[in-house]
Amino acid sequence: MGKRLWILNHYAVTPDLPGGTRHFDFGRELVKRGHEVTIFASGFGHKTRKYVKVNRTERFRVEMYDGVRFIWINTSTYSKNDWRRVLNMLSYSWRVLGCTKDLAKPDAIIGSCVHPFAALSGWWLSRRYGAEFFFEERDLWPQTLVDAGILRRNGILASALYRLESFLYNKAEKVIVLKPGDLDYVTKRGVSRDKVVWLPQGIDLERFDNPEPLEADSEIEECFKRYEDEFKVVYVGAFGLLNMLDFIVESASIVDAYHHDIHFFFIGDGPEKEGLFRVIEDKGLRNVTILPAVPKVQVPSVLAKSDLLVIAYRPMTFAHYGISPNKLVDYMASSRPVVTAIDSWHNPVLEANCGIAVEPENPQALAKAIIEIYEMPKEVRKQLGMNGRRYVEKYHDIKILADQLEMILGWKSASGALVSSLNEKPGTI
Repeated sequence: MGKRLWILNHYAVTPDLPGGTRHFDFGRELVKRGHEVTIFASGFGHKTRKYVKVNRTERFRVEMYDGVRFIWINTSTYSKNDWRRVLNMLSYSWRVLGCTKDLAKPDAIIGSCVHPFAALSGWWLSRRYGAEFFFEERDLWPQTLVDAGILRRNGILASALYRLESFLYNKAEKVIVLKPGDLDYVTKRGVSRDKVVWLPQGIDLERFDNPEPLEADSEIEECFKRYEDEFKVVYVGAFGLLNMLDFIVESASIVDAYHHDIHFFFIGDGPEKEGLFRVIEDKGLRNVTILPAVPKVQVPSVLAKSDLLVIAYRPMTFAHYGISPNKLVDYMASSRPVVTAIDSWHNPVLEANCGIAVEPENPQALAKAIIEIYEMPKEVRKQLGMNGRRYVEKYHDIKILADQLEMILGWKSASGALVSSLNEKPGTI
């Protein structure tokens, strides 16, 4: 008999929107196995900064998407990472409590910490309905903010968030983490090791094997046709401070001095987009194009048109705990080589041997790596790409990870291999 799972993730999206689809992908797999999955998310888009799934007058809207029920909640709006975004987080966490009365009682609830207030609401609902509570700590609040210098470790706000984190650890049946270094972080916070499980980012490989094509007259399709004879270096994802897109643009200007047939594409949206336009204009670069974000379901078609994929992060953000960005798993699934500029002991590109890793904030090193892959024989580039694909097939296939999630929830007896994968500290993503 199937079980009922509720997932509280403020920023969850369906594949028709830009962004990561971790919980939808898990939900669809669980639905295929006879379970019922409901995801509570904000109808105000984090990527678009506008209402995308509700209108201003609705409290919430219910949508069934490929068997997964989404409850889209009307939250307050924001345009920058200021107090209005905090209010948006709080409005989600309060309003989600009033959206459940017509639903059948859940067996389990996952509260996902993109921010901890959503997870706290998950715990509260688990008490109301007598369901088991699982805490998924995707972002370490407040540790990441402390490491980034945004909060003082001993400040009032950080201290309160540490106490909230400990509370959620204590109340959860299991603590789910996405990065290998988070296992040590959580256990050092006093949580028993057998209570912490590692469930990395998953990938729906069917989306890459049968990609949804881009619209024939879309801006992005026409742009790729215009540059079809050039070597295409592509970034797909958020335009945020952490993503160091200005640094990649600096590398593009260096590359242009050596090779005029290498073109850079930045595809996405975010608060740094306008600033990036200005940087490109000031430098007078003609080998860089910025394009709008695409729905998650069309990302495989975009990546298939690339020759090389690039990702960068500002130093110290992930160094202590590892990395788990959605885009990197997508990159590797696309069978294309990857260049990273990330300050972390844990780098899946090196583990998979699917590209080159350089130090962050060194545009010369990034440019050199891009040129090195450009000058490789096509068969060597193809082999690097296939290395990445085989890696995600082994470690990130959503079907395999859904088996592990069923085990974590106590809905399935695990084989020895699954037990090992959940309890052994990984050295890779």
